[in-house]
Amino acid sequence: MTDQRSSIHLSDPRAFRVLAHPTRLRLLGQLRVHGPQTVGMLSDTLDEAVGSVSYHAGKLAEHGFIEPAPELARDGRERWWRAVHASTTWEPLEMLDDPERRSAMDLMRRAVLRCYVDSIEEYLAAEAAMDPAWVRGSASGDTAVHLTADELAELRADLEALAGRWQARSRPEHPDTRAVSMMYFAFRRPR
Repeated sequence: MTDQRSSIHLSDPRAFRVLAHPTRLRLLGQLRVHGPQTVGMLSDTLDEAVGSVSYHAGKLAEHGFIEPAPELARDGRERWWRAVHASTTWEPLEMLDDPERRSAMDLMRRAVLRCYVDSIEEYLAAEAAMDPAWVRGSASGDTAVHLTADELAELRADLEALAGRWQARSRPEHPDTRAVSMMYFAFRRPR
């Protein structure tokens, strides 16, 4: 199983471009959240053809995001995959002076943002049918604050530490837990 504390740090534009594909993002997310799965299981979950899933899994494996899990196969026809890391990180500041890396990172970040929007829309469509206890715990909102650049960096560190504490408490094996998405953004407004 993926070590929930591990992460892969991106700086290679080729890796950014690999993750800029929505099917690859969804595939990687499935493996990170739900653990190792076969190509057939991923095909059903992602509503993608088996050949498409195999192709995208191969691209993710080429860049170290996922790896085969042959020990889980019941026979030679099953192809299992697992996520190598629990999360992906990148530092925009590292890309500012390199147009190729900056462009590739931007492509990937926009693809991730579209996945976030899709996830939120999926939740909103399902919310009315959910157990009220889960709805009570959900949250969304935004706050405008006036900060210095150093204070914004401090806020980022606080948010990352908060996410890390809750990730450390994650217990996927507990029967009462469900996968929960936590998204946050903190950025200087352009205007």
